[in-house]
Amino acid sequence: MSSIGELGEFGLITRLTDRLRQGPAVELGPGDDAAVVRAPDGHVVATTDLLVEGRHFRRDWSGPYEIGCKAAAQNFADVVAMGARPTALLVGLAAPADTPVEWAEQLYAGLGEECAMAGASVAGGDVVAAPLITLAITALGDLAGRPPLTRSGARPGDLVAVRGRLGHSSAGLELLDAGKDEPAELIEAHRRPRPPYTAGEEARAMGATALMDVSDGLLQDLGHIAKASGVRIEVDSSAVPVPRERGPGGLRHALTGGEDHAFAATVPPGTVPPASWTVVGRVAEGAGVLVDGGPYQGGGWDHFRR
Repeated sequence: MSSIGELGEFGLITRLTDRLRQGPAVELGPGDDAAVVRAPDGHVVATTDLLVEGRHFRRDWSGPYEIGCKAAAQNFADVVAMGARPTALLVGLAAPADTPVEWAEQLYAGLGEECAMAGASVAGGDVVAAPLITLAITALGDLAGRPPLTRSGARPGDLVAVRGRLGHSSAGLELLDAGKDEPAELIEAHRRPRPPYTAGEEARAMGATALMDVSDGLLQDLGHIAKASGVRIEVDSSAVPVPRERGPGGLRHALTGGEDHAFAATVPPGTVPPASWTVVGRVAEGAGVLVDGGPYQGGGWDHFRR
């Protein structure tokens, strides 16, 4: 089995990019000094993330295909949370020279698969040698001439609704930490998130006043909406969808667990969301986030405190 060091920088780039398919938004893909991505209305939604081995993923817990899917998904979720359509992904890969070529190929297979699901393409990137595998991902999106959905539009009286899984990835991580491999549904949820990419369009159809990707825990991310909008958000714990797991920790995971990349929206009062959305609370005057009328003990993810 050959390594990426034996293949060399340009050999690796050719090996990885030759298999990528380009969608209609990419006018010029890998192979030149830079990619060219169409921006029909003159506005581009852009977001970026870093994934560092040992911090964001472990190779003994997740395969390269799953890591690739996860890297793309968490960035596309941010694009969708702005009410935009994902168009392109730029990928920076740093890895030890002895990393097997097959591992890198499977990583890009995962990136490509998630791009296909989101309607986007890997448009370019870079590779470099490094002691640890690190991914630097930039995702681009198209608003199609519409204003972005931001965190700052929530108003008193609005309903709070969520779309997607909550707490599954967190519960799966806890199981892996404990050396367990069941329930398989939760383990798989941590290895590969499944953002509902239609959430942005659905939120627009509901007249959403604010929208956000739930990446660091529902309560923490609702706190960002509350702060940006100058309101208080009140959550009803009995309405929060809880992952099926053993013990009483399900609600804790649903409220504070991140990396499922669900979506939280505030919508005008009287809105009847589609069945795929769940109303979990309301917006009121004030500040902060309350659960069942009081503060909740336990926060979400913070990269510099874990």
